Amino acid sequence: MRLPLLFLVLLAILGQSVLPYDLAWWVVLPALGGAMALYAFVGRVRAEPLLVEPPVRGRWRALNSPASRVPSHGLHAYGQTYAIDLVFDPPGFSRPRGFRRAAEFPGFGRPVLAAAPGRVVRVSQWQRDHRSRTSLPALLYLLAEGMVREFLGAGRVVGNHIVVDLGDGRYALYAHLRRHSATVRPGDRVVAGQELARCGNSGNSSEPHLHFQLMDHPRPAFAAGLPFDFAGGVPCNGALLAPESSLQSL
Repeated sequence: MRLPLLFLVLLAILGQSVLPYDLAWWVVLPALGGAMALYAFVGRVRAEPLLVEPPVRGRWRALNSPASRVPSHGLHAYGQTYAIDLVFDPPGFSRPRGFRRAAEFPGFGRPVLAAAPGRVVRVSQWQRDHRSRTSLPALLYLLAEGMVREFLGAGRVVGNHIVVDLGDGRYALYAHLRRHSATVRPGDRVVAGQELARCGNSGNSSEPHLHFQLMDHPRPAFAAGLPFDFAGGVPCNGALLAPESSLQSL
């Protein structure tokens, strides 16, 4: 409902240029603001968390975790209410600052694994892996760039991604993947722990990392986020995945 309402408001506003009617500004502004607020900030779904395996193995640190706040990314849009960002963080690694090549980050190219069994319904892997945005000027650029991506649609926000149907109205999204790294195609059946692709830096991403979430629709633009849990618990912001969450270490 949220996205169609936003589209209807935009169509009503744009329709003034081709149809014989005019909307007063005191109608347009509240309608547009309300529709955008509804899309971005309303839509929390309360459900029992689904127990899944971590989609990565090794020493990964959590950012924007639902264990710290909900919605984890500050918005309900794109089904990311309970999403988590995972960054590979080996001992002694010092994060490069500025606009750096994705390959300079140790997480770039690391395997991304299926968190649960299911059927692949969507694979998008054509977008480039851009340079990092890991300094203040770079982050300001990312904010401006993100506005353009928002205008172009959810696919340009999540970057290269894979969606897996887990059954019972649940879908897993793996986002910001490395270009042309997918090892599966739509229609493939996957098992938990199977490699799906490689970690990348595509879409609205500041550095190579994996964005993982469960949602109730195969397309993020129409989805509401769903909660999940790991065997060792979902780590809070800044915490590492619990050793018992990983079946093996790479």
